[in-house]
Amino acid sequence: MTSHGPVNPKRRNELKRLFKDSKAGLVFVTAFLDRRTMTKYLGDISWETEVWVADAPTHLIHFNGERFLGPYEE
Repeated sequence: MTSHGPVNPKRRNELKRLFKDSKAGLVFVTAFLDRRTMTKYLGDISWETEVWVADAPTHLIHFNGERFLGPYEE
């Protein structure tokens, strides 16, 4: 499976359904080449997801939720 664009609420729900039988916890990460590209999609990125930017590879941006960088128990 491949996709393009940020993990928005619709995509997040689709992925949760697709992997509903998975024993592993899910962590949703959107990757961008640079911050400039990321800013175009900021309004679309779902809460409770992570963002990684290639031009700052040692950092992650957490879109607030109850947890930081870990799966959510449903």
